[in-house]
Amino acid sequence: MEILINYLQQFGNLNSQQIELIKSKVTSRKTTKEEFYHEAGKIPNEIIFLTEGIMRVCYYNHKGDEITKYFLSENNFLADINSYNQEIPSTEYIQAITNCEYFVLSRQAMKELSATIIQWDQIIAKITAKGLADKVNRISPMMTENAKERYENFLNSFPSANKIPLSYVASYLGITQSSLSRIRKDITL
Repeated sequence: MEILINYLQQFGNLNSQQIELIKSKVTSRKTTKEEFYHEAGKIPNEIIFLTEGIMRVCYYNHKGDEITKYFLSENNFLADINSYNQEIPSTEYIQAITNCEYFVLSRQAMKELSATIIQWDQIIAKITAKGLADKVNRISPMMTENAKERYENFLNSFPSANKIPLSYVASYLGITQSSLSRIRKDITL
């Protein structure tokens, strides 16, 4: 639980009473490897903070191809923020790549924390802004890089890449699995 509290405190100061309130609202959960934490078509009613493992966010395009949008590793919040905020069905799936452990904040818990902790909404806004900036910083370079550069940068920015199936990495990078195999072979030579 301390890892979550330490993360939150990077975005705002919390006193001991507020920390205890947060701890009382958080539950702990696990999802096993390859299990879907969330499925498209459902309205997300919670936000999670991943403490162990790797998850991926994916969707199906108009051709029915599964596309990996991004990966998330430990010490990050995860939610389909648009669907969560608007309370509309999500178009994305969230799947555990490895066995995962995480803390859960339900929609009700978030409302109660917002009503009780004065700076809660500011803390969440800062975390959301950081998440969006990280997303832009991840996507923008991929628009101008070739496949080899995208893969090398992915390896540098995602230390746990060796735990992710190649088909998911290829989908994320926007290349075929055979192209990724060639790139990996060239890099290891």
